[in-house]
Amino acid sequence: MIQLKARLALELPAVNRALERATASLPASVRPVAQHIFQAGGKRLRPLLTVLMARLLGCGREDIHDLAVTLEMLHAATLLHDDVLDNAVSRRGQPAAHTVYTVGTVILAGDALLAGANALVAGFGDTRLTRCFSEATSRTAAGEILEIEAQGRVDVSAAAYEEIIRGKTAWLIRAACELGALAAGVADPLVAAAAAYGENLGMAFQMVDDALDFAPESVTGKPTGGDVREGKLTPPLRLYRESLAEAERAAFDAAFCAGLMTAQDAAAIAARIREAGFDAQVRRQAEGFLDVAREAVHGLPERPERRFLLQMADYVRDRKK
Repeated sequence: MIQLKARLALELPAVNRALERATASLPASVRPVAQHIFQAGGKRLRPLLTVLMARLLGCGREDIHDLAVTLEMLHAATLLHDDVLDNAVSRRGQPAAHTVYTVGTVILAGDALLAGANALVAGFGDTRLTRCFSEATSRTAAGEILEIEAQGRVDVSAAAYEEIIRGKTAWLIRAACELGALAAGVADPLVAAAAAYGENLGMAFQMVDDALDFAPESVTGKPTGGDVREGKLTPPLRLYRESLAEAERAAFDAAFCAGLMTAQDAAAIAARIREAGFDAQVRRQAEGFLDVAREAVHGLPERPERRFLLQMADYVRDRKK
């Protein structure tokens, strides 16, 4: 894991410089909002995966970081829009953009970020890259719509949940890996293996994220039980609900569906989820997706980057925040 962190630290300055170039290419009225969301930080997981996959598959081009940050721009656009929809007050410990700028400005800036990213991808002159980016945009939007439709409902099946997270989270990570493979110009089976790795890594990433929602705020830096208050029946919360006696479940359903859960309710439910080990159980379920991701990596060339991609799966499994 130390080797992975060292490699990511090596790539991160080039990724951040590429983000700065991309931001500078946006219209002047859009730049303050873009700078606000990027300066709040983030793991830069998607562009780093693009670079690692491209290098693993033999891509030596110097402009790979400029391609890699396009999905970070798309991701940032979704965060801007999400915070407006959720009426969030903060993002990564900083004021949410719509609390600093107007709601209209932030929504339009998100649109401009998306358009700017699309233009950057098109500038590489490869229709496969453009198609990959476009599909990632479409699938992400579709996943977000499904999540909105599922809010405040207790009849969301495990299969429906997987469809939501495949769209809203996993497809972007899949596209990050696929872009790297396409930029390397490899044969279709290797592109498919890269995509399979990314999609399954993304599925596990979101499941672990859902488990972490119930960790203490002192550990994650995020309010505990946000999904309870937002009406999202994620796997740990489904397990908790199924463990309740009939009367207690009916009371939970009434408050959950009506959007009446308070911060105190969420904290109490989170404590019970941790005590029962439902968060750990979801982490174990995520391991199944990570096994598929690891299997896909073993079909890729044996270069140093392959070891880093395997370590990335371990990082997702062991995340604490």
